[in-house]
Amino acid sequence: MDDSLEIPAIDVNEAKRRAAQGTMFLDVREDHEFAQARIPGTVLIPLSEFMERYEELPKDQQILIHCRSGQRSSDATIFLNQRGYDAINVTGGMISWNEAGLPIEPGDDQ
Repeated sequence: MDDSLEIPAIDVNEAKRRAAQGTMFLDVREDHEFAQARIPGTVLIPLSEFMERYEELPKDQQILIHCRSGQRSSDATIFLNQRGYDAINVTGGMISWNEAGLPIEPGDDQ
């Protein structure tokens, strides 16, 4: 990815606020990570399937993207924005979400 690109980003508290208002929240972690724990209301498209499935995402609304730490989601954000989507990276991902004490649903593995 081109590190010189400006990546739109927000912190986890702003992401929680926007998601509560109906903004789409996309998780790009892998199935096994999602099965352990997830942010309520997130849609899963694992990064390993992203190239084949990204067109499932709506182009007419903003999409918040997160992963475990923020690296995979920043890659997905760049990819989508280059294709005309309004994507925003959630900095720090699940790690920051946990550290902020925000709600998490136990996954199927729990």
